[in-house]
Amino acid sequence: MHWDYRRGTYSARLMTELATQYGVPLGVCLLGTGIDPESLDDPGAEITGRQELDLVTNIVKALPDLPELGLESGSRYHVTAYGIWGYAVMSSPTVRDAVELGLQYLNLTYAFSQFEIDEAGGRFFLVLDDEGIPDPARRVLVERDLSAIHHMWGQLLGEAPPLIGVELCFEEPSYVARYEELLGVRPVFNAKRTTMEYDASLLDWPMPQANVHTAQLSEAQCEELLAARQAREGTAGRVRHLLLNEPGCAPDMERIAKELATTSRSLRRRLTEEGTSFRVLVDEVRETLAEQLLSTAGLSVDAVGERLGFANTAGFISAFKRWKGVPPGAWRSRQPHD
Repeated sequence: MHWDYRRGTYSARLMTELATQYGVPLGVCLLGTGIDPESLDDPGAEITGRQELDLVTNIVKALPDLPELGLESGSRYHVTAYGIWGYAVMSSPTVRDAVELGLQYLNLTYAFSQFEIDEAGGRFFLVLDDEGIPDPARRVLVERDLSAIHHMWGQLLGEAPPLIGVELCFEEPSYVARYEELLGVRPVFNAKRTTMEYDASLLDWPMPQANVHTAQLSEAQCEELLAARQAREGTAGRVRHLLLNEPGCAPDMERIAKELATTSRSLRRRLTEEGTSFRVLVDEVRETLAEQLLSTAGLSVDAVGERLGFANTAGFISAFKRWKGVPPGAWRSRQPHD
């Protein structure tokens, strides 16, 4: 999927902070995501889009009485949260330059929508495509992207440029007034596509903090960071994704190799070249998921072992003692409660 790229953990931290403010325990937010809680406070840590999607899905399910979650979360994103991408956009000469650069390095953001620019009839349309974003997080993530864009324009330009109109593919929600409050216009719902419409003259506006030297340096750093993240993904990263996406399946190297369009022999060689092995990756994923599942009230040790694909509880207990030095029940009793 286009959104399943490596990204920093700031967005995941922001979403968990919002959820906990509404009473959702951290363990519920992270359940089954493979995200280490400590990584949320590590500015250098990275996760995948799939992991953030799973986190947002958990939060959506835990907060059925907060349908405007996407709009509320998007308004909390700041330009500085995007790191070097934010500085590159900020220092661009004009709005058009900022938009084009921003879209070129979109994989350095936390976006899930695909974006494109459309100009017609003196209007500039920013089109948000939600193709490939699964429910129940789809609407929340599109609304988060839309809200974050509007909020960011205000930071970049001093005030958000006036929206001529907003159209969304979704049905009109109960919180339409919140849309009007945030965006200054009442959206049109059940549209053919999701768009934010501006006067085309916006593209020629100079950026208040334009700086040619900073822009060039920041763009070069964006390119380096993007290349580094793609390189770190590697074969090991793809294997982790597959294992995380199917935690209840018994690990099968032949099956994983087939999904990666290779042979088990080639997969073993590639993992060795990356300094790891299939068994090590299985252990890493299972250990992380075991901690999260055991931290969630209501799941027995038997149920956790079953969800992780162990043939029996004894096998799970033995593996857990190897990871942590104590049985899962004893480990859980030592953990602080949310």
